[in-house]
Amino acid sequence: MKAVITTGGKQYLVKEGQTITVEKLETEVGKPLVFEALMTVSDTDEVTLGTPVVKSVKVTAEVKEHGRGDKILIVKYKPKVRYRRHIGHRQPFTKLLITKIA
Repeated sequence: MKAVITTGGKQYLVKEGQTITVEKLETEVGKPLVFEALMTVSDTDEVTLGTPVVKSVKVTAEVKEHGRGDKILIVKYKPKVRYRRHIGHRQPFTKLLITKIA
């Protein structure tokens, strides 16, 4: 089975046993997490589209870890006026293991 879940303002196509990285969620490591508002659910021969969500199916995931991504460098430069800015950013994330789609 496959399903499309929404979290952090983004949509993810997931299937059982898959590990995904999403925007940081305020949940402890090892705790289960349930996504109820699914956009689409598909089995091998049947596809269910939500209008706007599918309410009969839930996706259960387990929080594996929290972390921060690689550093992204932001450089601003304007010629002839001695303007230079150099900023770094690391985006926080949460890794989820999709355990069940039912």
